[in-house]
This record gives sequence, structure tokens and C-alpha cells, in this order.
Amino acid sequence: MSESESETNTNSNEDTLPSTESEWREILTDEQYEILRERGTEPRFGGPDIEPDDDGQYRCAGCDAPLFNSETKFDSGTGWPSFFDANEKGVETKVDTRHGMERIEVVCRRCGGHLGHVFEDGPEPTGQRYCINAVALDNDSNADADADPDR
Repeated sequence: MSESESETNTNSNEDTLPSTESEWREILTDEQYEILRERGTEPRFGGPDIEPDDDGQYRCAGCDAPLFNSETKFDSGTGWPSFFDANEKGVETKVDTRHGMERIEVVCRRCGGHLGHVFEDGPEPTGQRYCINAVALDNDSNADADADPDR
């Protein structure tokens, strides 16, 4: 792997994140770039299959930060992966007023990638429904659920 490749490969143990959008374009697929960097949304039931009974840790497809534990995943019937809780060290939320409505956007705390939105209609114990684009996630069934997102 060349030095420039290792600097932009965020799916490794490298601490360096891409600093330009052209570097992000080099490491992400077109669909990942549209979702994570341009705040897009995949079609309902249009993302990669993420089954409710898949085990492991769900990580950011852009930077590998741990975001959601499979134990918090549920089938919401919405067409997007849903979780009732998130790794607070991995995600942050902010108000999104695009499209003429106010929603709470969920972003990766490490790389700022757009993940989806969180709603107040989820199951107990939190009542939250993190509605996340499947293409923004990677599943690591061998990952420690409490892994440090700042690695």
C-alpha cells in the first residue's frame, strides 16, 4: 500500500482521516459518498441487507468508528436499519431543517458522516428509533461492543 493510500484508508487502524472531499471520494463508493458526505438517503429497502438478528458491532463505513451494538437493533418495518440506542462516543445529533421539516440528524462523531435520523417512536427502554442508512454501516461480528471510537 502506498503512503498516500494509507493516509486516506480510514477502514484501517490509521488515525488520519481524509482532509478533502476528493480524498473521501477515493475511499468511499459513490453511494457511500452520497450518503455520508452529501447527507443523502438510500431508498426504503434499497440498502444492503442488514438483518435484525445479525450479531456484532455496527461501525461507520467511512471511518470505522463503533456506532451501534447489534443488541439494540430491531425491525421497525421502515425499510432502513433501526436501533433503539447508540454508542454515545460514536454518534452525535443535530437539528436538520432540510426538506421543510425539523428532524434530528445522526452523524458519526469521528468523521462527521451523515448516518440518518433519530425519532421518538422506538421501543423501550429508550423510546428512540435510530433510522440509519445501511450503506453508512459496516458490521463487525468480532468487534468488542465497548470499543473506543477514537482508536
